[in-house]
Amino acid sequence: MRIPIPIILVAVLCVVTLGNNAALQKSELKFRVPAGWVEEERTSSMRVAQYRLPKAEGDTEDASLVLYYFGPGQGGSVTANIDRWIAQMKQPDGNAVRGAKDEHLEANGLKVTTVDLSGTYVAETAPGSGTFNNKPGYRLRAAVVETPNGSYFVKLIGPEKTVTQWNESFLSYIKSFEFK
Repeated sequence: MRIPIPIILVAVLCVVTLGNNAALQKSELKFRVPAGWVEEERTSSMRVAQYRLPKAEGDTEDASLVLYYFGPGQGGSVTANIDRWIAQMKQPDGNAVRGAKDEHLEANGLKVTTVDLSGTYVAETAPGSGTFNNKPGYRLRAAVVETPNGSYFVKLIGPEKTVTQWNESFLSYIKSFEFK
Protein backbone atom coordinates (compact mmCIF):
# COMPACT_ATOMS: atom_id res chain seq x y z
CA MET A 1 0.00 0.00 0.00
CA ARG A 2 1.34 3.42 -0.94
CA ILE A 3 1.00 6.34 1.44
CA PRO A 4 0.00 9.58 -0.30
CA ILE A 5 2.77 12.21 -0.32
CA PRO A 6 0.86 14.86 1.69
CA ILE A 7 0.57 12.46 4.64
CA ILE A 8 4.30 11.80 4.57
CA LEU A 9 4.98 15.55 4.62
CA VAL A 10 2.67 16.01 7.60
CA ALA A 11 4.41 13.17 9.43
CA VAL A 12 7.81 14.72 8.74
CA LEU A 13 6.60 18.10 9.96
CA CYS A 14 5.28 16.48 13.15
CA VAL A 15 8.59 14.74 13.79
CA VAL A 16 10.46 18.01 13.28
CA THR A 17 8.05 19.83 15.58
CA LEU A 18 8.31 17.12 18.25
CA GLY A 19 12.08 17.16 17.90
CA ASN A 20 12.22 20.90 18.50
CA ASN A 21 9.91 20.62 21.54
CA ALA A 22 12.02 17.79 22.94
CA ALA A 23 15.12 19.96 22.57
CA LEU A 24 13.41 22.77 24.45
CA GLN A 25 12.43 20.39 27.25
CA LYS A 26 16.02 19.17 27.59
CA SER A 27 17.00 22.51 29.13
CA GLU A 28 19.02 21.98 32.26
CA LEU A 29 20.80 23.72 35.05
CA LYS A 30 24.32 24.87 34.16
CA PHE A 31 26.90 25.94 36.73
CA ARG A 32 30.60 26.48 37.38
CA VAL A 33 32.36 24.23 39.88
CA PRO A 34 34.72 26.20 42.14
CA ALA A 35 38.41 25.40 42.27
CA GLY A 36 39.36 22.95 45.00
CA TRP A 37 36.10 20.98 44.98
CA VAL A 38 36.64 17.28 44.31
CA GLU A 39 34.01 15.68 42.10
CA GLU A 40 32.79 12.32 43.38
CA GLU A 41 30.85 9.52 41.76
CA ARG A 42 27.14 10.12 42.24
CA THR A 43 25.60 7.58 44.59
CA SER A 44 22.03 8.06 43.31
CA SER A 45 20.30 8.95 40.04
CA MET A 46 18.63 11.85 41.89
CA ARG A 47 22.04 13.44 42.40
CA VAL A 48 23.02 15.74 39.57
CA ALA A 49 26.46 16.30 41.08
CA GLN A 50 28.35 15.33 44.22
CA TYR A 51 31.53 16.92 45.63
CA ARG A 52 33.93 16.54 48.52
CA LEU A 53 35.23 19.82 49.92
CA PRO A 54 38.57 19.18 51.64
CA LYS A 55 38.69 19.73 55.38
CA ALA A 56 40.08 22.87 56.98
CA GLU A 57 43.19 22.58 59.10
CA GLY A 58 42.25 21.12 62.47
CA ASP A 59 39.01 19.47 61.29
CA THR A 60 38.79 15.68 61.12
CA GLU A 61 36.34 15.40 58.21
CA ASP A 62 35.76 16.84 54.77
CA ALA A 63 32.51 18.59 53.88
CA SER A 64 30.09 17.18 51.34
CA LEU A 65 28.03 19.07 48.74
CA VAL A 66 25.28 17.42 46.71
CA LEU A 67 23.07 18.90 43.99
CA TYR A 68 19.73 17.05 43.76
CA TYR A 69 16.99 17.06 41.12
CA PHE A 70 13.89 14.88 41.54
CA GLY A 71 11.95 15.97 38.46
CA PRO A 72 9.31 18.59 37.62
CA GLY A 73 7.08 19.34 40.61
CA GLN A 74 9.00 16.90 42.85
CA GLY A 75 11.08 17.40 45.99
CA GLY A 76 8.68 19.58 47.96
CA SER A 77 8.19 23.31 48.33
CA VAL A 78 10.86 25.83 49.24
CA THR A 79 9.37 26.20 52.74
CA ALA A 80 9.15 22.42 53.30
CA ASN A 81 12.83 22.01 52.38
CA ILE A 82 14.00 24.91 54.54
CA ASP A 83 11.99 23.48 57.46
CA ARG A 84 13.43 19.98 56.87
CA TRP A 85 17.00 21.33 56.83
CA ILE A 86 16.37 23.32 60.02
CA ALA A 87 15.11 20.11 61.67
CA GLN A 88 18.38 18.37 60.73
CA MET A 89 20.35 20.67 63.06
CA LYS A 90 20.01 20.93 66.85
CA GLN A 91 21.59 23.09 69.55
CA PRO A 92 23.95 21.40 72.02
CA ASP A 93 21.04 21.06 74.48
CA GLY A 94 18.99 19.15 71.86
CA ASN A 95 16.59 22.00 71.11
CA ALA A 96 15.92 23.29 67.62
CA VAL A 97 18.48 25.66 66.14
CA ARG A 98 17.57 29.30 66.66
CA GLY A 99 18.51 32.15 64.37
CA ALA A 100 18.53 30.19 61.12
CA LYS A 101 19.44 32.63 58.39
CA ASP A 102 17.65 32.31 55.08
CA GLU A 103 18.29 34.57 52.15
CA HIS A 104 16.48 35.13 48.88
CA LEU A 105 18.50 36.02 45.80
CA GLU A 106 18.39 35.81 42.05
CA ALA A 107 20.97 33.97 39.97
CA ASN A 108 20.76 34.64 36.24
CA GLY A 109 16.96 34.97 36.40
CA LEU A 110 16.43 32.01 38.77
CA LYS A 111 14.90 32.42 42.23
CA VAL A 112 17.20 30.98 44.90
CA THR A 113 16.48 30.58 48.61
CA THR A 114 19.40 29.66 50.86
CA VAL A 115 19.65 28.71 54.51
CA ASP A 116 22.66 28.79 56.86
CA LEU A 117 22.60 26.73 60.08
CA SER A 118 25.13 25.73 62.73
CA GLY A 119 24.86 23.19 65.54
CA THR A 120 24.70 19.42 65.91
CA TYR A 121 23.87 17.59 62.68
CA VAL A 122 21.17 15.01 63.48
CA ALA A 123 19.77 13.98 60.07
CA GLU A 124 19.24 10.32 59.21
CA THR A 125 22.38 8.66 57.84
CA ALA A 126 20.24 7.44 54.91
CA PRO A 127 16.56 8.24 54.24
CA GLY A 128 14.34 5.77 56.08
CA SER A 129 17.27 4.07 57.86
CA GLY A 130 16.19 5.02 61.38
CA THR A 131 19.87 5.66 62.18
CA PHE A 132 20.76 9.29 62.89
CA ASN A 133 23.93 11.36 62.79
CA ASN A 134 25.14 13.05 65.95
CA LYS A 135 27.81 15.48 64.78
CA PRO A 136 28.30 18.54 66.99
CA GLY A 137 30.07 21.61 65.63
CA TYR A 138 28.63 21.26 62.13
CA ARG A 139 27.35 23.81 59.64
CA LEU A 140 24.72 23.26 56.95
CA ARG A 141 24.38 25.53 53.91
CA ALA A 142 21.56 24.68 51.56
CA ALA A 143 19.61 26.18 48.68
CA VAL A 144 16.50 25.67 46.60
CA VAL A 145 16.94 26.82 43.00
CA GLU A 146 13.63 27.31 41.17
CA THR A 147 13.76 26.59 37.42
CA PRO A 148 11.09 26.23 34.70
CA ASN A 149 11.55 22.42 34.91
CA GLY A 150 11.26 22.20 38.69
CA SER A 151 13.47 22.92 41.67
CA TYR A 152 17.05 21.82 42.23
CA PHE A 153 18.30 21.36 45.79
CA VAL A 154 21.83 22.00 47.04
CA LYS A 155 23.06 20.74 50.40
CA LEU A 156 26.50 21.45 51.86
CA ILE A 157 27.24 19.80 55.22
CA GLY A 158 30.41 19.42 57.25
CA PRO A 159 32.42 20.63 60.21
CA GLU A 160 31.72 24.33 60.84
CA LYS A 161 35.30 25.45 60.20
CA THR A 162 35.47 23.54 56.90
CA VAL A 163 32.11 24.82 55.65
CA THR A 164 33.14 28.36 56.63
CA GLN A 165 36.35 27.90 54.62
CA TRP A 166 34.25 27.01 51.53
CA ASN A 167 31.40 29.49 52.13
CA GLU A 168 32.45 32.01 49.45
CA SER A 169 32.87 29.27 46.84
CA PHE A 170 29.43 27.90 47.83
CA LEU A 171 27.93 31.34 47.16
CA SER A 172 29.77 31.72 43.83
CA TYR A 173 28.56 28.23 42.85
CA ILE A 174 24.93 29.18 43.59
CA LYS A 175 25.29 32.50 41.76
CA SER A 176 26.69 30.73 38.67
CA PHE A 177 23.49 28.74 38.12
CA GLU A 178 21.86 29.27 34.73
CA PHE A 179 18.99 27.42 33.10
CA LYS A 180 19.67 26.71 29.43
